[in-house]
Amino acid sequence: MKKIFSFTKKKKHPSGTPDNGSVLSVGYELKDKDLGKVHKASSLGDLAKLKQLAKKNDINQLDKENRTALHIACASGHGEVVQFLVESKAKLNLCDNQNRSALMKAVQGQHEHCVNILLENHAEPNLVDINGNTALHLAANIPSISTAVLLLQHGAEINSQNKEGFTPLTVAVREDHIEMTEFLLKEGADVNFMDQDRRSPLMIAAGNGQINMVRLLLQFDADITLKDTKGWSADDYAGMNGHHPCSLLISEHGTQRNDGASLSLQGPSNKKKKMSSQDMEAGFSLGGPATDKDGKEFSLQCKLTNVNINVSVHY
Repeated sequence: MKKIFSFTKKKKHPSGTPDNGSVLSVGYELKDKDLGKVHKASSLGDLAKLKQLAKKNDINQLDKENRTALHIACASGHGEVVQFLVESKAKLNLCDNQNRSALMKAVQGQHEHCVNILLENHAEPNLVDINGNTALHLAANIPSISTAVLLLQHGAEINSQNKEGFTPLTVAVREDHIEMTEFLLKEGADVNFMDQDRRSPLMIAAGNGQINMVRLLLQFDADITLKDTKGWSADDYAGMNGHHPCSLLISEHGTQRNDGASLSLQGPSNKKKKMSSQDMEAGFSLGGPATDKDGKEFSLQCKLTNVNINVSVHY
């Protein structure tokens, strides 16, 4: 069957970020002629030089691309320089010409020590770049669970959407990052959050044939009945792209849910048999002592249905 649509991952830049513009390049292309003295010292990690320059220069000055020395230090992973700039009252939330903060550059560069310094000093984790991505989107794309932990501990919004409507969970699903996806789901990410075209993470995984991802999302109660703006469900995405194992998995999940719902509507069966009026009457009629002609007494136990009766008989 010819594929009608697909969510296969797009080709990547050497930096490892998607080629759709939703996640921007990791580092900066630095040219000495474009850098001031403060920026150059930060790019080289020259702490001694930077300390000397900071006495007479503004550490928050911007270059032609609106980058501060802190941006460049974070992108380069110079932790000691970052620490010095923070202690010297550098502005933490200034953004470059692509609206990326120093925290975003540290996350993209996977410089977790820089991320930690910034967050401990109250850098804002929910700023967005020109594509609407937060630092958590970037961590989900890498993926870096340890960085995501830090961001969430400091107030990152787990269901924040970028301009495409993707949450960090959607990014992780799209990139087939199983462990990151499971982590975000356990942290409370909405498994059914839909993008601008009303596509759920399950639809994206099913359309890409990511059977392990589909299985994981179903374990976290992904809704198989959701439909996108064209009326297509996750099962449709799987079937029309030829991913029949995914389609079968979704169908089986639906059957199990329906069977479970049917059973829950049936009340528990009452296995105990109630005593009938006839049993009660029989019990009363045999309840008194019995004697024979000789007046001798004997005991016997009679059982009528569910009634045990002791009878004393006199000989």
